[in-house]
This record gives sequence, structure tokens and C-alpha cells, in this order.
Amino acid sequence: MGLKTIGAAMTVAAIMLAGPAEAQTRVTLKAATAGSSYYLMTVQLAEALRTATNGQISATVEESQGSVQNVREAPRRPGAFTFTSPPSLVRDAMANRAPFQEGTGFDQIRALWTMPPVTMHWVVRADSGIQSFEDLVGKSFVAGGRGTFTERSTRELFRRLGIEGRVTAPEVELGAAIAAMRNRQIDGFASGSSHPAANLQELAVGTPIRLLALNDALLAGLQEADPTVARVVIPANTYQGVTTDTATIAIPVGMYGTTRMDDATAYELTRIFWTRRAEMARANPWWNAVAPEQITSLQIRLHPGAARYYAEAGIAIPDSLK
Repeated sequence: MGLKTIGAAMTVAAIMLAGPAEAQTRVTLKAATAGSSYYLMTVQLAEALRTATNGQISATVEESQGSVQNVREAPRRPGAFTFTSPPSLVRDAMANRAPFQEGTGFDQIRALWTMPPVTMHWVVRADSGIQSFEDLVGKSFVAGGRGTFTERSTRELFRRLGIEGRVTAPEVELGAAIAAMRNRQIDGFASGSSHPAANLQELAVGTPIRLLALNDALLAGLQEADPTVARVVIPANTYQGVTTDTATIAIPVGMYGTTRMDDATAYELTRIFWTRRAEMARANPWWNAVAPEQITSLQIRLHPGAARYYAEAGIAIPDSLK
């Protein structure tokens, strides 16, 4: 995805994608931090919803600090509120497992469709002298957004390497990590995003970066800790200056709503997403990573409106999602 495309997407985000005054349905798309891949995805999706319905669906994109925040907010938000999250996190919330022990209403969450997977990026400045994870000892590194899959994976990795507590954790929020890298305030950060990540592509243009890769032993350890993760490879030259393949992990991501969304709206959102997916992929190839057959990865019951679309489209729905 080029800078021109990124700029256009951010312009669309800036005007909040407001539909015309006669729009009948208002939808909220809760995503991630501004500038991240998932934020840009929802900006593109919101525009697709608007154009597909001639403004009858007015979609607003909301910034988020991560999936934990998204899931926590879901039971409190009315109407057509949608959000992205790894399926495992939604399952944890529905079972009131950490970090959702105090929350209620998570049983109202319903699945809609799959999103491109979260790919872990462990990013360091190329001039930092860091060649491996062990080299992070004594360096300043942002482990990820608080409570996110990114942070949990990084902490688990550090624990298995025996370097937990030996890596400096700067007082920098993940949303400010890129600026901190440019200003040489930190040596690196962890980011969970679909690849190619637009903000990392932009960072690499002006600040040479290196991606830290997992070996087989580390991969096996992370999969033992979280069976939902899978090995993926970020191809060489995805980011300027990173000329070798990078082995890492990824987890599935879904788009979810709640039972407060009416069936007709859930149906229309799901239909538009899948019928416009190929068109969106021509602008941003990360959409090529999703297919209707992946709905089994969503792990919880489908919204009745979404289930109706899949049935009409001839897509088999497992009993566990009904």
C-alpha cells in the first residue's frame, strides 16, 4: 500500500465518513489506533458501506487502543456497534476469564465476518545493534498496547527467553511508538497488525528498521502458550530495507457486533462486506487474506442477520456457530 493510498484513506477518516442527512442507519466501526492497518481497513470498509447504499448506511470509524477495549465496550454500546477482535479474546470475555472477570453482558456478542489476521511485528531501529531478541536486554522496547495480544505475546516471548524484566519498558504508549522511534527515544516496539502495515511502511521510508524473526523453538513455545497462533512469513521487501523473509506468528481476527443490532442491518453489513471484498482488495491486498470459508475461526454464534447471508450464499455454517 503506497503513501498516496494511505493519505487518501486518512482523508476519508478525517471527515468521519458521514453519510447524507437522509441516511437511515448509523453504524459504528470500532477498530484500532489511527494510522494502523486495522484502522485503515475500517475506513475503507466504512466508505464501501456508504457507496454501496448511496449513503443509506452512515458509518463512523472510532479509534481504539486495542481489542481488549473493544470487547469491554461492546455490551454497553447500543445499536449497530461493530468491533474487531481476535476470537480467543471474545471467548475469554464470554467465559469471564481475565481480563474480563468484572464485566457483564458479553453473552450478547455475535460474530459477523472474518478480518485479515493479526501479524506480529517486532520492530527495532536498524542502527540499534539489535540482531536478535536476546539483544533487547538493556534496550528500550515498547512491548505493545496494554492488555493486547501483542503485549501478551511479547511478554511470553521474553519469559521463555529468560529476559523478562531485563528489557527497559519506556513510558511510551504504543500509539506514540513510531514517533519515539523516529526521535531515537526508543530502540524498538512490538506491533500486531495485518501486513503490510501502512504505518510501518511509512516509518521505514525515513527510519531504517529491522524485523526480529522467530526460530522454530520460539515459535513452538508461543504456540504452546496460545494454540490459536500460526506461523506466517512476512516476505522480504515488504518494508523498505528489510531484505530477508521474517518468520513470525499471526492470529485470526473477526468483526463482531451484539444482539442489539437488528437482523436486517447485520445482514446488509455482512452482504456488503463479502460482495465488495474483491474490490477493496484491489486497493489494499490485505483483504485477499480472508474468505467466507474461514467463518469457523470466529468461534462464537453468528448474528442471525449474518447467518442468513451465509445461508443464502450457500456457505456451510457449523453447528457451533448457529
